[in-house]
Amino acid sequence: MIPLLFCVAAVYDGLLGLVGLFGTEWFFQTVGVTLPNHPGYVQFPAALLVVFALMFIAVARNPAKYRELIPYGMLLKVSYSGVVIYHWLTAGLPWVWKPFAVADVAFLLLFAWAYVRLGSRVR
Repeated sequence: MIPLLFCVAAVYDGLLGLVGLFGTEWFFQTVGVTLPNHPGYVQFPAALLVVFALMFIAVARNPAKYRELIPYGMLLKVSYSGVVIYHWLTAGLPWVWKPFAVADVAFLLLFAWAYVRLGSRVR
């Protein structure tokens, strides 16, 4: 179950990262959101998502060995969902960012479960 969780996370973040890197303008136009004044503002965090996707693949391949990387994935999920939820509740923001925040909260909870579960295993 834990390897599958991190495979799903790798695909999810990897695809989002690739869309952000290579389909920035297309994505923003498709969802009706104003593009920032420079695509690099989207492309840099998108590249980071690809890096995290690679990390999730490592965790999926050997969860016990790479358990110490899981908190970094949790921090990624807190970073995105925290910022989006804050603006969602205080200032409003385009609808498109909200489902990703909900998904990241779900990933955060599942990553925390995996981290605790792996900690109880003998390595």
